[in-house]
Amino acid sequence: MPFNRKPQKFNASIKEVTIGCGDKAITLGGESVFPFYTFDGSMGQGPKVGVEITDLGVENEVAGIKAYYEGANTIAEIAQKAAQMEGADFVCLRLEGGDPNGANKSVEELTAVAKEVADAIDVPLVVEGCKNVEKDSELLVKVAEALQGKNVLLMSAREENYKTVGAAAGLAYNQIVGAESAVDINLAKQLNVITTQLGVKPESIVMNVGSAAAGYGYEYVVSTLDRIKAAALSQDDKMLQMPIITPVASETWNVKESMASEEDMPEWGSVEERGISMEIMTASATLASGTDAVILKHPQSVATISKMIKELM
Repeated sequence: MPFNRKPQKFNASIKEVTIGCGDKAITLGGESVFPFYTFDGSMGQGPKVGVEITDLGVENEVAGIKAYYEGANTIAEIAQKAAQMEGADFVCLRLEGGDPNGANKSVEELTAVAKEVADAIDVPLVVEGCKNVEKDSELLVKVAEALQGKNVLLMSAREENYKTVGAAAGLAYNQIVGAESAVDINLAKQLNVITTQLGVKPESIVMNVGSAAAGYGYEYVVSTLDRIKAAALSQDDKMLQMPIITPVASETWNVKESMASEEDMPEWGSVEERGISMEIMTASATLASGTDAVILKHPQSVATISKMIKELM
């Protein structure tokens, strides 16, 4: 008997959210099928790849990343080279220096950095805070105000500060709100519910449901992404139909496989190759599980994942 495949088609779809302005603006979401099930229906414009840079520059990066940015001496020049990276769709500026337990840069200084980067590039911009809830509450409001008209995605609004960040980004200054939760479908949905109750339109919300490096409890990430996408499409759950963005670089380059020196672990081989492999493996799994955008760092990772997406589309 011939095999008759039954297409998995859904009446629901993921909302489309546009980031950036002009010809290089990107749209996340729009798919009405499971990840890369292009034989069943539309994947929208397909997943996007972003390049992470930080206000701290590239001094602490591996050799391959330093080599790529050679000659770029200011954050604006670094941002321009990131935007030109093969496979890059957008730039993500992580304001790492704002961490009170780190460099503890001022809100004013970091806002000026964000403005400098936004003015230097013509691709969409994502701005991520320093991961300190109190500092980000103040910082992201100021960034949202300074970047009016740029249609940037601001990460992250969490349960603790969604009123402040959501009101500034999604209401006062017409930016896109990144709703961040901790690898739990119920938490992700609840944050979307209360953010929309605040008045933010669903079309102005992108979810960051959390991540981890492959091998580090990553099954929870896969399970959460799978469940969110299934509920959004098969159950038409409108509070889970926002597109998803996943910062991969910040997770994968901070695990022992990517950090242990070749002197300490000679049997593991090149430390840079390990980091690239971890970044590519994690991004691939994340995309296959349902994210609409990944944020990477190494030029080789960006080019590889971008090529993978194109071949699967």
